This record gives sequence, structure tokens and C-alpha cells, in this order.
Amino acid sequence: MNIIVIMKRTFDTEEKIAVSNGKISEDGVEYIINPYDEYAVEEAITLRDKHGGEVIVITVGEEEAEKELRTALAMGADKAVLINIEDIEEKDQYTTSTVLAAYLKEKEYDLILGGNVAVDGGSGQVGPRLAEELGINHVSTITKIDIDGSKVTIERDVEGDVEVVEAGLPLLVTAQQGLNEPRYPSLPGIMKAKKKPLDVLELEDLALDEEDVEAKTRRVDLFLPPEKQGGKILEGELEDQVKELFTLLRSEAKVI
Repeated sequence: MNIIVIMKRTFDTEEKIAVSNGKISEDGVEYIINPYDEYAVEEAITLRDKHGGEVIVITVGEEEAEKELRTALAMGADKAVLINIEDIEEKDQYTTSTVLAAYLKEKEYDLILGGNVAVDGGSGQVGPRLAEELGINHVSTITKIDIDGSKVTIERDVEGDVEVVEAGLPLLVTAQQGLNEPRYPSLPGIMKAKKKPLDVLELEDLALDEEDVEAKTRRVDLFLPPEKQGGKILEGELEDQVKELFTLLRSEAKVI
């Protein structure tokens, strides 16, 4: 079974976000594998160990993402591919999905896994867009997957409930928290990862120009939410508290 994992490099979830000149400052920040993508990597390795085949992890991003790809290789993935789009100034989910589709259209695969969302953008668009580009089915927010031949049985999270879906291969799924518990790379895994293949490609290797992957959206503004103000304790008779509450909701909170 040939399994593809689409993976993103994101800010460490412990990082404090700072905005400078309308952009998120990257000064001194640590990067990690997008946590939802870690579930995808773990599930891909588990399915490979059960059904055979290989796991290839792919990132569309900058050269620095090689570190996170090596981490996925140390977890147990077989190969890695970095498609470098560092020189493209304006990029969005359309850019990423178009680049991935150009690479995968000529490849053989049975299953594609990715995270349900990326913790930096949270759009959840890349997986569905890629499935549409490739002309294959897509199931999101999965919490369990079983494969029997070409039949796939999936449990997915639906607003706190569970939906069971059956689909055939090839298929793209996106992982939700609870699918598994991602492993930590072992020391032998880290040593082996250094010798595993990691290919670096440019747009021209995929017969793409910058105009082909130009962003379809643009950011108008970016700012941090206002600092949370301290709460107020209302005192006095109940009737007076109710009147004061309505006044505050109307004049300060402006919700009524």
C-alpha cells in the first residue's frame, strides 16, 4: 500500500505570537510538525506496518522544513519530499493544493492522509482542495480508519457525535485529535532518518510557473485580539444589579 502524508511546518504551539507591520514575527520562534499532521504521520506508519508498502511525507514550504521532514522520517516514514516555494511572496491554500496536485497526479498512491487543520491558519482547505484536484473522495475529521482490501471503514467526528462512513481507495482523509497517539522518534529512528531519501523539488520540476500557483486570496489586515479586561462584580439589591447589567451590556459590551 502506497501512503502519502501531506504535512506542514508550523509554529510551536507554546510560542507567543507577535505581530509586526501586519505580519507574524518569526524572530527566534521554534517550529514543529503541525500537531494534526502528526496524527496523520502516525496513522500512515501504523497502516503501512499492517498492510505493507511505504509512507512518503510531503511538505510544500521553505528549505527550513527539512528539519520537520526528518522528524517524520525518524518516526518511521520511508521517504520525504520538500517542494520549495520560498520565492513565492503571495501564497495561500490554493497555492499549496495546486503544487501538491501537480506532484501527485503522476504518482501511484492508495491513501493520502493529512491533518484536519493547521494550527497556524486553521482553514482546513488544503485536503479537500487536493482531493478535488485529484478527482478522489475525501473524508474529514476521522478518528478511526480500517482498511480491508479496497474497502475503507471510517469513523469521523461530527460535532461531538460519531459518523461511520464507507469508501473505496484511492482516498484522502484528514485526521482529527483522538485518531491515535503519535510516537516520539527513537534514537535508532533518528539515526536511520539521516540515511533515508529526502528529495527537494522546485516549481520548474513540476512544470509550474509562479503564475500557475498565484494566491487567490490576499490578507487585508492582521492584528492580535484586544487584551482581556478585568471582570466586574455587581453589588447592591438584585433589581439594581439587573439594571446596571443591562446598562453595561448596552454601553460597554455593545451586545444589546
